[in-house]
Amino acid sequence: MNIIEMDRVTCMAQGEPQATPQDMPQTTAQGTVRCIPQGEKILDDVSLDVRQGECVLLCGPSGMGKTTLTKCINGLIPSFELGIGLVGAVRVCGLVPGTCETYELAKRVGSVFQNPKSQFYHLTSDDELVFGLENAGADVGRIERRRSEVVSEMGIQRLLHRDVSKMSGGEKQALAFASVAVADPDVYVLDEPTANLDAAAIDVLRRQIAGVVALGKTVIVAEHRLAFLHGIIDRAVLLEDGRIKRSMSSRELMGLSEKERASLGLRIVNPASLPAFSVERPVSFSAAPKKRGVSLRNFTVLRHGEPVFSPLNLDICPGEIVGLVGANGSGKSTLLRGLAGLERRTGGGFFLDAAEVPRRQRRKVCSMVMQDVNHQLFSDSVWGDCELSCPDAGKIGEVLGALDLLALSDRHPMSLSGGQRQRLAMADAILAGRPVVLLDEPTSGLDLRHMIEAGVLIKGIAAQGACVIVTTHDVEFLVRTCDRVYSLEQESNS
Repeated sequence: MNIIEMDRVTCMAQGEPQATPQDMPQTTAQGTVRCIPQGEKILDDVSLDVRQGECVLLCGPSGMGKTTLTKCINGLIPSFELGIGLVGAVRVCGLVPGTCETYELAKRVGSVFQNPKSQFYHLTSDDELVFGLENAGADVGRIERRRSEVVSEMGIQRLLHRDVSKMSGGEKQALAFASVAVADPDVYVLDEPTANLDAAAIDVLRRQIAGVVALGKTVIVAEHRLAFLHGIIDRAVLLEDGRIKRSMSSRELMGLSEKERASLGLRIVNPASLPAFSVERPVSFSAAPKKRGVSLRNFTVLRHGEPVFSPLNLDICPGEIVGLVGANGSGKSTLLRGLAGLERRTGGGFFLDAAEVPRRQRRKVCSMVMQDVNHQLFSDSVWGDCELSCPDAGKIGEVLGALDLLALSDRHPMSLSGGQRQRLAMADAILAGRPVVLLDEPTSGLDLRHMIEAGVLIKGIAAQGACVIVTTHDVEFLVRTCDRVYSLEQESNS
């Protein structure tokens, strides 16, 4: 029995002919009008049937239509994405998105978006967990029962009684999935669910996906990091240029040769093939700062007078790329914010070429790519955003070309896919040309080719003498790019 049926679906940008990429997206009560050139096809003649209880992977390069396809399933297209028109037939759980009542489809389909923050409605995690059932008018007994079951099954007790705004990116991702699971839909639509998750959280997510599939639920997951799905998916659908290029069974996907897998732009599919890496611990003593490069001496960020993570002593030479790993919530993003001068209270010292750099001055010597890059894209075009960092047109063209963004120069940044926005923020950091570059999960949302290209560019930045610090959970990127890897430890009293 098919629970999802898509017949010759084409999605294309629509709107007034005079609309240009320089126009800001117009936000309305119904959604956001995306500034994509009129008539551009995002999905092109896609037909796809999914059986009840099936787990289907949507894979392929960034910007090829995976997220758009998921929005056709959960009804965001055509009901809420006003800048995108849909031609063709879509039926989900016997309902037709766009013609049925939105709340009817929402009872049957649960979604975890690429940016989980965009789907939160409450300030506290406890309220967020039960929002779906409360909104559907479920009785109190069922709400409490489902909440307790999901918290226990997922092992997310640490997420209870928390301020959502103070959670790490990975914790928000885990909370978003848990809130969908509490509502107990028939279809789960997951868009890059592992983008910011550590290894332990990914393992929890894997068990949870396997659990809902075992219950007969249908799962559609768009992903670039594929190894965790080994043994779970029934088939993989490869999208390219908005069309289904190839459909593979799980066995066929796992049986791809390394050369064929790479030619399709896919990351490692077998967890046994993931590369190993060694992790060093920062030194516990505080020596004199190095004459060249960055030196951190007992550096930490303070919240309510207490350190968020154990004080750090670390030296980074010019031309060196240092990776930082650690569990979700251990303080990696907070550390980078502290180094960039975005945290008001820090402890210890930040030295550049043996001279201490006060907080305000750090903003002038550090470039930072945030985990949520939507906070740092300011212009009305890709090219214009780059000009804010560097006026040199030749250099802008070179960097955008290397990041596969030159053809999108006139597009509004908010019309790009998640992976494309990530690469644009990285371009801004490269063009700024500052001596310290801080990258927070720079490969979330990136496919194999763009992950490799990002690594090459980061090495290029380092080769020009910059000190580069990268926080990441991406093992493939870590091994390819970083010279040394350190583990960040969260303070037990934080």
